[in-house]
Amino acid sequence: MKTDGKSGVSGAVTWGLLAAWAANDLEEIATMAGWLRAARPRLKDRLPWVPDRVWERADLSQREVNTAIGLMGVLVAAAAADGARTGGRSAFFRTTLAGFGLHGVVHLAQSAAYGGYTPGVATSPTVVVPYSLWALRRLRAAGIAVGGARATAAGLAFLPVAVAGVHVTARALARPRTPGA
Repeated sequence: MKTDGKSGVSGAVTWGLLAAWAANDLEEIATMAGWLRAARPRLKDRLPWVPDRVWERADLSQREVNTAIGLMGVLVAAAAADGARTGGRSAFFRTTLAGFGLHGVVHLAQSAAYGGYTPGVATSPTVVVPYSLWALRRLRAAGIAVGGARATAAGLAFLPVAVAGVHVTARALARPRTPGA
């Protein structure tokens, strides 16, 4: 396994984040928009207290899904590159890695709560969670501090902020343009 020389962490650990993210998000690109349309009535029945405006915002076009996933890809690629540059020591990389692993657990919890398939759940137990645990073990073996309450809190805080940010931006970018506007 080729390492960066200063930390003993291979590029598979840092660039693996981008590869694992791509596998998970290809599943989401293929399923999210259609699944949301089909699942909306069931979700509204199960969650009657959620305001209608939330359901309207959750109605995503395929273009918006693609744009949001592409924007998240830029963020994940930047984190992976920073991890590679620093031999895995980058706080940005480690926080993104923690958030990515937690997001895999969230996919599993969502499917359990829904009682069926939700976008991203097929690759969560097969790619996201195993990669994240492996990468964290590789970082620890290289003497790089990971985990703990601070990293978990940062990952938990970073994940919804990043997801909300890319969806708000995607909605603006994917909005149909009118001539002369």
